[in-house]
Amino acid sequence: MSKQRILSIEYIRGLSMLGVIGIHAGAYSLTNPNVNIHLFALLEIFTRFSVPIFFFVSAFGLFLHHNLEAPFNYTNFMKRRCRTVFIPYVVWSALYLIHYTLVSGDSSPWLPGTLTKYLLFGLASYQLYFLVILLWFYSLMPLWRIIVRKIGTAPFFYLSNLLLLQIVVNYYSSYVLEANFANRYLNLAIQYRLSYWIIHYIFIFLLGAVCALHYEHFIHKLKKYRVMVSCFFSITLVGMLGSYYYLLLIKHYSPEEAVNTVHQLSPIGVLYTLATTLFLLVLFQFYRLNPFLKVLLTQLGERSYAVYLVHPLVMYYLIDLINSQAISMTVPVVLLFYLSTAAVSLLISWLIHFCSRFIPIIGILLTGIAAKK
Repeated sequence: MSKQRILSIEYIRGLSMLGVIGIHAGAYSLTNPNVNIHLFALLEIFTRFSVPIFFFVSAFGLFLHHNLEAPFNYTNFMKRRCRTVFIPYVVWSALYLIHYTLVSGDSSPWLPGTLTKYLLFGLASYQLYFLVILLWFYSLMPLWRIIVRKIGTAPFFYLSNLLLLQIVVNYYSSYVLEANFANRYLNLAIQYRLSYWIIHYIFIFLLGAVCALHYEHFIHKLKKYRVMVSCFFSITLVGMLGSYYYLLLIKHYSPEEAVNTVHQLSPIGVLYTLATTLFLLVLFQFYRLNPFLKVLLTQLGERSYAVYLVHPLVMYYLIDLINSQAISMTVPVVLLFYLSTAAVSLLISWLIHFCSRFIPIIGILLTGIAAKK
């Protein structure tokens, strides 16, 4: 099998984008004090693989055509990544801060110290931290080349041990570590650790790299063990949902408290991310999809970057419209809010792509790429 464009990866990217929108739509549904806990589970628990799997996809794309034995030009590599990630990150951070200042009248984010903190930790909008972590991953590319080369000598041994270590590290960071040190800057660094600590996602990133470099062998193994992969996915999904309902119904947590406990960095969350990644690859690689679903996932996959960057802004105005009409976030309203966000965000991404064909700087600033005429 040649290393060409992998459609299954494109589909995963599109589905994950829908999952990210679901997570953020779920947060807005909490404005209803009688939130439907089952819909909330669908939006907030079932979709918890969405952000980590983007790191798998990113690493897969980096290493799919990468030759570990060839010389590596770090300067050229970082120039390309700065264009595709750093420039859009700075531009969108500025846009969100300008928008915030205009609608609130608060100019405090523009103070030098505050602005530095916002840019360092991706705080201009709640989804931008992903780009900060991605930039850290890119900046350490020479290290990943060394590690991936070593993992390739015994993939199962190294990846299984790395998975165990990832679970331990994430558990400590999520449930034990607190920002209560004497040094203010250290507290700040720990307080915002979720916004830039790549250590939380090293396993899934390196898994994507190894799978890309050994793609044919990896796909062969997936086909051989696809039943086991499906069982693994089912078990971890039950584990995620079971933990959520246990905290709600037995421990009497609020839905928000339950989700903040059963998330992608929890032990079951790490396993669920791995299981979902493998399961989706099996699903998209070996089973025929509905033609409409293929087109939808392809479009979302191709436009996922712009959709990811713009959808919080879309949500802001949709929720403002809903609130202005005094509409409660019932199940139908939440679903319509979710679908509208996805549709409008996709429409804007198409508009950015179309405009960049004639005004390339628009595409470069907003998505790091100018569309070809």
